[in-house]
Amino acid sequence: MGKDSLHYYGKHGTPHKYDPTFKGPIYNRGCTDVICCVLLFLAIVGYVAVGIIAWTHGDPRKVIYPTDSRGEFCGQKGTKNEHKPFLFYFNIVKCASPLVLLEFQCPTPQICVKQCPDRFLTFLNARNSRDFDYYKQFCVPGFQNSKGVAEVLRDEECPAVIIPSKPLAQRCFPAIHANKGVLMVGNETTYEDGHGTRKNITELVEGAKKANMVLEARQLAMQIFEDYTVSWYWIVIGLVIAMVLSLLFIILLRFLAGIMVWVMIVMVILVLGYGIFHCYMEYSRLRGEAGSAVSLVDLGFQTDLRVYLHLRQTWMAFMIILSILEVVIIVLLIFLRKRILIAIALIKEASRAVGHVMCSMLYPLVTFFLLCLCIAYWASTAVFLSTSNVAVYKIFDDSSCPLVGKTCNPETFPSVNESHQCPSGRCQFAFYGGESTYHRALLGLQIFNVFMFFWLANFVLALGQVTLAGAFASYYWAMHKPDDMPAFPLFSAFGRALRYHTGSLAFGSLILAIVQIIRVMLEYLDQRLKAAQNKFAKFVMVCLKCCFWCLEKFIKFLNRNAYIMIAIYGTNFCTSARNAFFLLMRNIIRVAVLDKVTDFLFLLGKLLIVGSVGILAFFFFTHRIRIVQETALPLNYYWVPILTVIIGSYMIAHGFFSVYGMCVDTLFLCFLEDLERNDGSAERPYFMSSTLKKLLNKTNKTAAES
Repeated sequence: MGKDSLHYYGKHGTPHKYDPTFKGPIYNRGCTDVICCVLLFLAIVGYVAVGIIAWTHGDPRKVIYPTDSRGEFCGQKGTKNEHKPFLFYFNIVKCASPLVLLEFQCPTPQICVKQCPDRFLTFLNARNSRDFDYYKQFCVPGFQNSKGVAEVLRDEECPAVIIPSKPLAQRCFPAIHANKGVLMVGNETTYEDGHGTRKNITELVEGAKKANMVLEARQLAMQIFEDYTVSWYWIVIGLVIAMVLSLLFIILLRFLAGIMVWVMIVMVILVLGYGIFHCYMEYSRLRGEAGSAVSLVDLGFQTDLRVYLHLRQTWMAFMIILSILEVVIIVLLIFLRKRILIAIALIKEASRAVGHVMCSMLYPLVTFFLLCLCIAYWASTAVFLSTSNVAVYKIFDDSSCPLVGKTCNPETFPSVNESHQCPSGRCQFAFYGGESTYHRALLGLQIFNVFMFFWLANFVLALGQVTLAGAFASYYWAMHKPDDMPAFPLFSAFGRALRYHTGSLAFGSLILAIVQIIRVMLEYLDQRLKAAQNKFAKFVMVCLKCCFWCLEKFIKFLNRNAYIMIAIYGTNFCTSARNAFFLLMRNIIRVAVLDKVTDFLFLLGKLLIVGSVGILAFFFFTHRIRIVQETALPLNYYWVPILTVIIGSYMIAHGFFSVYGMCVDTLFLCFLEDLERNDGSAERPYFMSSTLKKLLNKTNKTAAES
């Protein structure tokens, strides 16, 4: 290949001049995409400020512990509610509102009580009876029986009705039970709402379900935690086994990659061949049978698909389709045989590279740790933001008072000036939320929280990709491997990525985060449109979701290869993305073959590792292994440790294979650059392995031969 045939491009699409000193990742490089680096820094500062504000206003104890409408915890020592451990809802039906899930509060007055009600009573009936002293404990503290019934219920000083309830997680829920399939509370199937109307028990069920959702999740979490405390030791052993199997599989790829690929190809050909043979035998068997000669067109559409299997034309169609697939695969093998061999050689070379940079196998732990920090900060900020809502009280008055609708404090209202301006006014619970600038901005802050999570998580993944690409590129561009490699290739690549290319990583991850937040919004809108009957809107929504899904996949592919070029050449994100894209497009067939071969091997490895460890965990935790039956663990749910081992094994295998996949992609781009940059002369020798040179009939000439 002559100098004039080089195909890599500079800033404005002009060819690069050959650099004879290039020996791999460039060390003398400058900072790239500085503006994006500054933007990321400012965004992080803003994110920290949002977290501080949320932590100042929010109280995550509201998620776990009951609080009354004034924000005071029930049963907490040192408070006036110390001897009132249970939370009572004035109107449990309102808990069916979706706001319960968003704000962790029911939009109804709530008070702390000593005990849950054990009888049916309405305020109207109880007021003039001996049960009124019992009823008053479920009214607001300091209730004075000096108003009329309508005023008390209007001001929500007492509940209109109390229903037999049972405490669950310190909350009073209606004691609903089923009797012969009929829902009942006590001995009743209906209840009086306190306003003279009888309602069905099912309305109480809906309210109790919503309010009880978080509590059931908490109980389940406690049982799962108990299972972890008794099984963590064996879970760790299972994960260690998965780690050993993953490492062993990667080592074996150096020797068995070719065998596994060709066995897979032969198996596909044999399976298709058997399918053709089976279709022909069924076609022959149906010859002469009544009704088998009916055509598919005459038969038309049938809901029972088994009817089609009794037609000769069906098996003929199957046989033709399988025969076409068989011919296409055989033809592709004939023309792509050399490219498959190159893909196998690159996979084997990747195994050698990983062997020389073994610390790269531990880098996924760094990525995992940083991602855990991002997830923890996002989740805690989201909880604090969600629990920032407070009970809002406003002035209500049936007369023409100018202060109606103004926010007030029920504890100080009788003594402040507003009560004198509105003598008949009352400070009454209105809703949960807030009227400050902070509370009005809560939705926007939640969206910003999600967006920053996407941005930082993508940045962490990008940092890992650039670091690994730099380390493995050092291996490829070493003429004498591993002697010419730097002493610490992984640490050198990590330092270069942070020092020079934080802006480029921020740029790539920002583009991806924008697409991801748009997808989240589309999912939210899709959920809102599910109840709508507008078919055109649903069609547009499906098209948008599909387009942005494809766009996200494409950006991830482009970013990954751009990061490899950044690690090698130190160029900015746009230049690297463009150069990588055109380099891959010039070798699109090689890209497709390598991609499918590596996908198959990684899928095979993950299935092997996760399947083996999962089956072992299933037999162990279900006490089906006789040797360890004596060490049977007392578990609430045996699926908890089994699923943990399976998910953990998949994450470990994915972590190992992600390193290996990055190695394959990096070596592949270096290989393509090597072919276009060098010609095998003494001045421009090939850096590829001897196996690859042999496959391509390439050799490095000595100075005398040149």
